[in-house]
Amino acid sequence: GLYARWGGSTARTRLCSCGEKVLAHPAGGLHSWRVGHTPGGRAAHMAKGLFFPGGRRDPGDGDSVATALRETREELGLALGPPNVWGQLRTLPDGRGQMVAPVVANLGPLEDLMLNPNPDEVQEVFTLPLAHLLREENQGYTHFRTAGRYSYTLPVFLNGPHKVWGLTAIITELTLELLAPDRYQAVAEKLHQLPRC
Repeated sequence: GLYARWGGSTARTRLCSCGEKVLAHPAGGLHSWRVGHTPGGRAAHMAKGLFFPGGRRDPGDGDSVATALRETREELGLALGPPNVWGQLRTLPDGRGQMVAPVVANLGPLEDLMLNPNPDEVQEVFTLPLAHLLREENQGYTHFRTAGRYSYTLPVFLNGPHKVWGLTAIITELTLELLAPDRYQAVAEKLHQLPRC
C-alpha cells in the first residue's frame, strides 16, 4: 500500500496501491512519511502515523478515484490513470468523524517507479513487501478502552521501518483480505479463535 505519515488531516480519500506482481511475486506497498505545515508555511513534522496519500476532494475532482489519483500525483509525483485503479473499498470514518474512501490501484513493478516526492509534504518513502505483511509475526492488534471497558480492537503491522496502525492498518487489513484471502486472517477473526478466560 501507499502510505504517508502526517498530521492535521482533513483527508477524505486515500489511495492504497499494490505492485503489479502482487499475487505471483511477493511485491508489496509503497509508503511515505508526510510532513505538515506551520501557519507560516514552513514544514513541520506533525504526524504520528503512516497514511496512504490522499486528501480532501477538490471541486474539480469528479469522484473519489479522481481525488486519490490527484493527491498521489501531488504528494509523490506518481501519475497514475484510471486504468491503474482496481476499485474502491468501503468508506470508513476517520478519527474526526469524516468519511474516507480508500481506492486500490496497481502501481506496476515497484522497481520501475519514478517518484518525485513533494518535500513540503513527504519526508520519507519506503516499501513493505506483501510477504512481510502476511507473516503472522508482523501482525498484531491493539485493544482500546472507553469508560474503563474494552470497546474495540484494531490491527497493527509491525517490524518494518515504521509501525502501521490506526486507519492505515484498517485499510491495509481490508486490502490484504481481498488480495490474499487464503493467507490473511483479519484481527477480528483471530480474536474469536483465542481461548476464553
